Amino acid sequence: MTLEEFTEKFAEQFTDTDPKKITPSTKYRDLEEWSSLMALYIMAMISDEMDVIISAQEFREVNTVEELYNLVLSK
Repeated sequence: MTLEEFTEKFAEQFTDTDPKKITPSTKYRDLEEWSSLMALYIMAMISDEMDVIISAQEFREVNTVEELYNLVLSK
């Protein structure tokens, strides 16, 4: 999966946020819709789409969509 595809899948998890506002450099915790539940949705998407499990600790250590993508690729 490319970074662009990952970013699109990431953006699809949000219902109230314009997908065009989510780019690889987006600091997703700054999004108004961000919550701990959204974090679980993103982690589930990563598991389903990329067959990768990341821990909550690892998830907390990254800040942007691209950093998250790179973390997933490193697994």
